[in-house]
Amino acid sequence: MLFAIDVGNSQTVCGVFNKGNLLCHWRLKTDREKTADELAARFLALFAMQNIRFEDITSVIVASVVPTQQLAWHEFSTRYTNCTPLVVNNHSLETDIKIITDNPAEVGADRLVNAVAAFAQYGKSCIVVDFGTAITFDCISARGEYLGGAIMPGMSISLDALASRTAKLPRIDISIPPKRAIGANTVDAIKSGLMFGYGALVDGLIKKLSAEFTETPQVIATGGMAELIAPYTEAIQIVDPMLTLKGLNILHEKNS
Repeated sequence: MLFAIDVGNSQTVCGVFNKGNLLCHWRLKTDREKTADELAARFLALFAMQNIRFEDITSVIVASVVPTQQLAWHEFSTRYTNCTPLVVNNHSLETDIKIITDNPAEVGADRLVNAVAAFAQYGKSCIVVDFGTAITFDCISARGEYLGGAIMPGMSISLDALASRTAKLPRIDISIPPKRAIGANTVDAIKSGLMFGYGALVDGLIKKLSAEFTETPQVIATGGMAELIAPYTEAIQIVDPMLTLKGLNILHEKNS
């Protein structure tokens, strides 16, 4: 079995694959101070709920944008599963993706994995929109070239800033959608600004990015808030919350 881990700034998404099939997955809060032993204690319980033991894990792959957690996951893997993890980077892995940005080394591991998964699944030019702590737009050509993209603050950052930098605006629950664009009260007005506003922003940026392609790209959304914001956009064609885990599985198969 393959244990795949994607460590993001806010959330860590993990999944267990058996012969390429995703058996189970978890989305957890990223704690930058977690040790290997604490990770083991957590996953001993999570694995047990799925009738999986540490000794069932035969391979581990990790993509991390949090350096301290990359070290913790490496220690967890070697100590508790007896596997040396495959670490996603831009230098030593076979990816089928050619990075043609100004500085390939600075492309985040999560962005590379998303590009690999999108191109492997669709085999055409595409834009991957990942709704995480930051919202990233990754552009891949029809020849499998990673062209670059765009990065903007995510919705949770905007919500936190709005609540902390204003005297009277409250923190709100955006899981309950606004009924209409014109908010008749403060809470609905904030919801409208976030949901309709981010939807329009995403559409506008995708339109700008698409204009620089030689063909119309496929637009795929992933990340923790993808399903929440996608209904407020017109450009997003596919929502795939498991895209990054699929990419990790593909990379493992190519490099194992």
